[in-house]
Amino acid sequence: MKRTRTRQRPLVEKAVHIEPKNPKQDRLLRSIAQYQLVLAIGAAGTGKTWCAVQSAVNLLVQGKVKKIVLCRANVPTGRTLGAFPGTVREKLDPWLAPMTSVIKQRLGTNDYDAKLRAGQIEFQPLEVIRGASFENTIILVDEAQNLTYEEVKAITTRIGEGSQMVLMGDPMQKDTRDCGLVEFRKIVQKDNLPVPITEFGVDDIVRSDIVGMLVKSFMKHENLL
Repeated sequence: MKRTRTRQRPLVEKAVHIEPKNPKQDRLLRSIAQYQLVLAIGAAGTGKTWCAVQSAVNLLVQGKVKKIVLCRANVPTGRTLGAFPGTVREKLDPWLAPMTSVIKQRLGTNDYDAKLRAGQIEFQPLEVIRGASFENTIILVDEAQNLTYEEVKAITTRIGEGSQMVLMGDPMQKDTRDCGLVEFRKIVQKDNLPVPITEFGVDDIVRSDIVGMLVKSFMKHENLL
């Protein structure tokens, strides 16, 4: 008897409920859902990047944006291995791994790769962002504590129609002398701009207990706590 092959139904992408692990994450998720520009500032391991990436994927699969753009200041921490070979995507991939790993976990590697090929997920070099204009896009800027004031100004003025941007960073871990993220926060607060700021503290760390203890110890050692 001839066996009939059943056709598999294609997987239907759906937005998922993102469960916040603390009130600060809840505030950040709500801010991304309501505002065009959002700042997430604070200690490592608090879930800033995770919340922003999960929110961006929801917006993409819901059709509320056409593209996710990933960007960060490619400033090395300490000693550098030099320039990475390959295409722009290959060069940026190591820097953007904290964000791309979340997307791959959420969508699966095959769907992630398909969206890369379709241009629905894009890597944006900081050097050329000044001339770019983004419409119907959510732009995620990680490690923003390493941006200069001029770079923050160049990036935030790229937000076009139907677009959003999330700047994420920890000023305590900056690898540059100046911190444009801190300067921009002052401007937002001084001029009362409609840019919500979620500030995470050491008590908001969710990565692991050891990370929470280490961050507190480092801050005490540096007279920051």
